[in-house]
Amino acid sequence: MGIQISPLHVRRSILIQAPPAHVWQEFESFDRIAAWFGRGHELHRFDAKLGGQVEMSVGIDGERRHYGGPVLVFDREREVTFESNWHAPHAWPVPTFFTFRLTPLYDGTGVEIFHHGFDRLGADAADNLQGFEEGWDMKHLTALRSIVG
Repeated sequence: MGIQISPLHVRRSILIQAPPAHVWQEFESFDRIAAWFGRGHELHRFDAKLGGQVEMSVGIDGERRHYGGPVLVFDREREVTFESNWHAPHAWPVPTFFTFRLTPLYDGTGVEIFHHGFDRLGADAADNLQGFEEGWDMKHLTALRSIVG
């Protein structure tokens, strides 16, 4: 069973006209994930397995900031969840989470990306949630849909 999505989250979703087994192929290796998820940030590592590591970076105020964490859920054709925390000196006291969910829908697959767990950040939750909500768009999911066909 997957990780519960916390109340404070950013969510983007798309419907892809392909079965989950076909969409899931784009989650099975670093190269395939990087082709659609490595946009807007740099994807350095994505071990497509339970316990694997995810490593990304993004430029903020002229500085390259790294973040990521371990893969907590790798449920084929259903879910990938990993921890996400900034590396020092910008680390939060606890990580947040990224979850990718695939759900059979009509004759295709609903794909959702969640960034959640902001409620774990206490007094900083609202500002962090707002910042990420304003920064996200659909480029990752649109790229995934164009790759899958």
